[in-house]
Amino acid sequence: MSARARLMLALLWLALLAVTGWAIGQRLQLSGDLRKFMPSAQTPAQKLLIDELGEGPGSRLLLIGLDGADAQALAAQSNAIRAQLAAQPLFTMVANGGDAGLDAIPERLRPYRYLLSPTLDTQAYDRAYLQQELEARVQDLGSPAAALIEPLVGADPTLETLKIADTLQPAHAPQRLHGVWFDRAGKRALLVAETRAAGFDPTGQQAAVDAIQDAFAKARGGSDTQLLLSGPGAFSVEIGGRTQREAQWIGTVDTIGLVLLLWIAYRSWKIPLLGVLPLASAGLAGLGAVAALFDGVHGITVAFGFTLIGVVQDYPIHLFSHQRPGLSPKANARALWPTLATGVASTCIAYFTFLFSGVDGLKQLAVFTIAGLATAALATRFLLPALIDPAPRDFADSRLLARMWAQVARLPRPRWSLLAVALVAAAAAAFAPGAFWQNDLAKLTPVPADALARDAQLRDALGAPDVRYVMTVQGRDAESVLQASEKLRPALDRLVADKAIAGYDMAARYLPSAQIQRARQGKLPDAATLGPTLVDAVAASPFRADAFDEFVADVAAAKRAPPLAPRDLEGTPLATSVAGLLLVSSDHATALVSLSGLTDPAAVARAAQARGAQLLDLKDASESLVATYRSRVLAALGIAALLLAGTVWIALRSPRRVLRVLLPMALTTLLIVAVLRALGVELTLFHLVALILAAGLGLDYALFFDHAGDDYADQLRTLHALIVCSLMTLLVFALLALSSIPVLRAIGSTVALGVAFNFALALLVSRQPTAFVGAASAASS
Repeated sequence: MSARARLMLALLWLALLAVTGWAIGQRLQLSGDLRKFMPSAQTPAQKLLIDELGEGPGSRLLLIGLDGADAQALAAQSNAIRAQLAAQPLFTMVANGGDAGLDAIPERLRPYRYLLSPTLDTQAYDRAYLQQELEARVQDLGSPAAALIEPLVGADPTLETLKIADTLQPAHAPQRLHGVWFDRAGKRALLVAETRAAGFDPTGQQAAVDAIQDAFAKARGGSDTQLLLSGPGAFSVEIGGRTQREAQWIGTVDTIGLVLLLWIAYRSWKIPLLGVLPLASAGLAGLGAVAALFDGVHGITVAFGFTLIGVVQDYPIHLFSHQRPGLSPKANARALWPTLATGVASTCIAYFTFLFSGVDGLKQLAVFTIAGLATAALATRFLLPALIDPAPRDFADSRLLARMWAQVARLPRPRWSLLAVALVAAAAAAFAPGAFWQNDLAKLTPVPADALARDAQLRDALGAPDVRYVMTVQGRDAESVLQASEKLRPALDRLVADKAIAGYDMAARYLPSAQIQRARQGKLPDAATLGPTLVDAVAASPFRADAFDEFVADVAAAKRAPPLAPRDLEGTPLATSVAGLLLVSSDHATALVSLSGLTDPAAVARAAQARGAQLLDLKDASESLVATYRSRVLAALGIAALLLAGTVWIALRSPRRVLRVLLPMALTTLLIVAVLRALGVELTLFHLVALILAAGLGLDYALFFDHAGDDYADQLRTLHALIVCSLMTLLVFALLALSSIPVLRAIGSTVALGVAFNFALALLVSRQPTAFVGAASAASS
C-alpha cells in the first residue's frame, strides 16, 4: 500500500471518529449526581444523607453577603437584588428579611391564615381582643408602616398575614437594619436564595450563580459594594470552573509534551497522528457503551474513564517500537497480540468486578474502561497495521539503547532483597502516623480554605441550621409526624433555654397538623357570634361598620374548610419551607428538625430519644457510607487479583514466568502505599482506583519484558517501547499530581509513583538474560 493510500485511510478513520463523536454527543446526557457513586444506604442516617445530598434544601441554598458601603445603601441594594431574583423562575425562594413573605398565602388559601397562625392557641376572637386590635390598626395607619398595613386591614384586622410572613423568616434569623438582614456588626447585608435546580445539577447552579452576579451588578451601580457568595451550588460552580481551567492547561501541556516525545522517539510527524487514533476510538467506544446502557453518563465516569484508558496509549507504541524492515506491520501485530491481549484481558477483568459492586457509578466506570481498552487493543491489532510505514528504522540498532541495556545487564537480579523491601514497605505502611484511611468527605473538597471560612461566617450570621446534626421523627404519614414533631416543641424550647441549641426549625412551624388546625377551627366564632361581636368592637373605633365584611367571610370560610395538607401548598412559598423539612413517600414520612448553634449533642440526643425522635449525625453517616463503599471496592479488588493471576497463568503456563510478571506489580502496589503513608497521606477511594490503573501499567511492562525473552534485538525494541510508554504516562500523571483538585492529585501522585516503581522492578525482575552477551558487550563498547 502506498504512502498516499495509508494517509487517506488515516484521514477516513479520523472522519469516522468525528461522525461517531457527533452522534454520541446527540444522545449523551451528563449527570453530576454524586449519589450514583454511593452504595445503597443501610441506616436511617445514610438514607437521609443520600436524599439530602442531591435534592435536599441544604444543597439548594445560596448564601449572599453585601459589604463595602454604608448600611442604608447596602439595604437598598439588597432589596433590589431580592426583587430581581424573586421574579426569576430559577429560584423558589429569595429572602433578605424584608416583606417577601406577604404573598405566602395565595388568594385561594387566604382563609387558612386563621388555621396556620398560632393566635387562636392563646387568644379568643371576643369583643375585647377585636377592639384592642382595631385600636392598634388605627395607630398603624398613622405610622410610617401605613402603606404596608392599609391594604390588609379590611380582610385581616388582626394581621395574621404578617404573623405568617414572620413565620417564614428563619427560626434563628439575623438582626434587621433598614428593613433587611444584617450581620451582628451591622456592616454586611445578608440574603439567602433557594434554587429550583437540585444541588447536583451543575447547569442549573451555574445559571443561578450567573443570575445573582447579574442582579448584583445592576444593583451595585457605581458603588464599591462587594459580593460574597457561598453555598453548595456556588462551590460546585467554582470547582467546575477551576477544574476546567486546570484541565485546559494540563491538557495543553500534555498534548505538546506527548507530541514532542513521540516525534523525538520516532522522528516522524505521522506517528503522533497514528498514535491518537486508537486512543480516540477507545474514548468514543467507552462513551457510547455507557450512553447505550445507562440513562445518563456521570461526569466522574468521563473524567475517570479518560484517565484510566490512558493506558491504551501504550498499545500503538509497542507496535511502532517493534516494527522493523523486513517485517510486515500485520505480522508484527500478530506476533505482539498474545502478550497485548493478555494485558488487556487482565486489566478488563479487574474492572469487570466493579459490575457487581452494587454502585451505579462504578458500573459505569467498568463499562467505559472495558469498552475503551478492548476497542483500542482491537484497533491496534487489526486497523493500525494498515497505516504504518512497513520499513522504518530498527530500534535494535540504537547504540544508546545498547549501552543502556548493557548497564542493566550488569545489575544483579534481586532475590531476597525483594523480600526485605517488601517487609520494610509493609512496616512503613502499617506504622506510619495518622489514620490509614480517610473517611471524611469534607477533607476531599477542593474548595479553598478561605471560601470555607467565608461560608462559615455567612451561615453563622444568617443563623443557618447545623449541617452535621438533624433530628428526625418517623411515621406512617405526614399527619402522624407533624403531630409528633409538635409534641417535641416544649423539649426543644427547654434546650434553647439551656443553651444546648440556639434555635430550631420544623415543618409544623409552617404547616400545623390537621389536629391543631381543627382545634383552632373550633375556637373560631361562627357567623352568628362574630357579627354582633365585631359590630360592638367597630362601634368604638373610627372604622365604618361595613369595613370588615371580607374578614367575616374569611372567618366563616375557615370555619368550614377542610384542614390544609402538604399537597395544598404547591406553588406557594410555604411549600418550599415545608418540603425541605417533611419527606413523604407512599408508605412512610419523615419530619426533620433542623438545629442551629448546637453545643451539647448528648443532651439533644437524650431529649430526642425520650420523645420518640432521633438525633442523626450526618458526618458519621457519610463516614460509614465511605467505609461501606471502600469495603465493596476492596472486595472487588481481591476477586480481581485472583482472576488476573489466573488469566496470566493461562497465558504463560509457567510458574517462574507468572511469578516474574506478577511480582513487580504486587511489590509496586505495596511500595506506593508505603510512600504515601510515609508522607502522611491518608488513603481514599480515589487512591484505590488509581492503584488499579498502576497495577495495569505494571502488568503491561512486565508482560512485554517477558515477551522479549532472551532475544537481544527484541529486548532493545521492548526497552525502547517501554521507555516511551513510561515517559508518556509519567508526564500525564505527574501533571495531575500538581493539581489543586484532591481527586486529581490523588490519582496523579499514585499512578506517577506506580509508573516509576513498575518500570524499575519490571526491568530488574521480569527481563530474561540476554542470549548473546557478546553482542551486547560489543554494542556497548
